[in-house]
Amino acid sequence: MVRYLPYIALLWCAAAQASDIKVVGGSAVTPVMDVLVPQFEQSSGHKVRSDFDAAVGAVATRIEKGEHADVVIVSRAQADRLERAGKVVAGTRADLAKVGVGVFVRKGAPRPEIGSVEAFRRTMLAAKSIGYNDPAAGAPVSIYLIGVFDRLGIGDAMQAKTVVFKQRGERFAAVARGDVAIGFNQISEIVAVPEVDLVGPLPAAIQNYTQFTVAVAASSREAEAAKQFIRFITSATAQALMRARGFE
Repeated sequence: MVRYLPYIALLWCAAAQASDIKVVGGSAVTPVMDVLVPQFEQSSGHKVRSDFDAAVGAVATRIEKGEHADVVIVSRAQADRLERAGKVVAGTRADLAKVGVGVFVRKGAPRPEIGSVEAFRRTMLAAKSIGYNDPAAGAPVSIYLIGVFDRLGIGDAMQAKTVVFKQRGERFAAVARGDVAIGFNQISEIVAVPEVDLVGPLPAAIQNYTQFTVAVAASSREAEAAKQFIRFITSATAQALMRARGFE
């Protein structure tokens, strides 16, 4: 029995040092976090409670309003705002990766031409319907597209054929069913959904990237574990996974 005491003591120490951290972020990071979070838990002994089921703008607003978190993953501009407001800890920020806007259709459907700005414009005007997340909920893709359509001179025409997804679960399901012809979202989310096909990114001249940034929340009670998590998801191995899942 005595010879097992050191091993038992090690287990007790590991349990005593393990933390429970809450990580919140925009839904675009879900495909990579679904892989990285379990790896981090296994390697560190910490437990992660994650919430990525929201537009990144909504996440930033929740933190601004006082929601508790240990780690926050938002856009760089939102991280700037949160730091100025004292909602994230200065000096803990790190850029993760950026992701662009993609166009998708139902699995197996013909892929429309979007290789140039003019081709994209023609495809939009010819589309029976398009769909995107509710811009009122802080969806960055939708907010950006409204401006793009206006600059291309097709804002009114597109508004008449746009389906706004009030329920986030519909953002891919409606296109997969064929209820909406063309959908828009961040590429990292599109490539993770087997029921739809990525047509491609927006043409380079009108592409828009969201640069994701991670930081320790000022409300964190587990700052050291939070910093460990940030180091883990910004490692070279994690970055390679992100590139394989639609990030740049």
